Amino acid sequence: MIFCVEDDVSIRDLMIYALETSGHKAQGFNDGSELFDALTSENNMPNLIMLDIMLPGEDGLEILKRLKANPLTSNIPIIMATAKGTEFDKVIGLDTGADDYLTKPFGMMEMIARVNAVLRRFGMNTDNDDIIEIGGINLNSGTRTVTVDGENVALTLKEFEILQLLMQHPEYVFTREKLLSDVWRIDYTGETRTVDVHIGTLRTKLEPYGKYIETVRGVGYRFRY
Repeated sequence: MIFCVEDDVSIRDLMIYALETSGHKAQGFNDGSELFDALTSENNMPNLIMLDIMLPGEDGLEILKRLKANPLTSNIPIIMATAKGTEFDKVIGLDTGADDYLTKPFGMMEMIARVNAVLRRFGMNTDNDDIIEIGGINLNSGTRTVTVDGENVALTLKEFEILQLLMQHPEYVFTREKLLSDVWRIDYTGETRTVDVHIGTLRTKLEPYGKYIETVRGVGYRFRY
């Protein structure tokens, strides 16, 4: 689990979305008060905290000091983020115990790379290639299993492969012909109804998350969270 402390809702949502689509679990907080409310039990400790410096109320540097002073949270790796980008803030943050630093605006790919690098330094497993978790859907390609809100869902082979393909490429629009080619390994011959039928049953089995598979009128389908 990765905690993201960021008061800009649009940025926070984008960070969480990027982390979840790369195989991590993530939870967002608006300020230090919300963060510390969540850090009340050893059973709710995150693997890493993304911490913005410019926050309402207590700023990120003060929050960092409190985290490092508390034995319960002192070993949690922390990546600081700020729009300032000044050398002073960077030095103070690193000297106080931050493990890495991101200057806004930063790209989501850079953020994911730094998160994975810090987790590797701390000996945490970042090999999430077999697992994709978006919303309440968890897909494990290694065991070829899918759960919805923790409950196993029985999918046919083709339903599983469609879902895997869509979840691996969120927002990408797949034509019916492309799905036939990638999942059924056959060239388009003019009949794509089999794709529509499988999408329909897949949506039903994923309720209430079947809505994530969107129909793009006149084109095909995409997975949008």
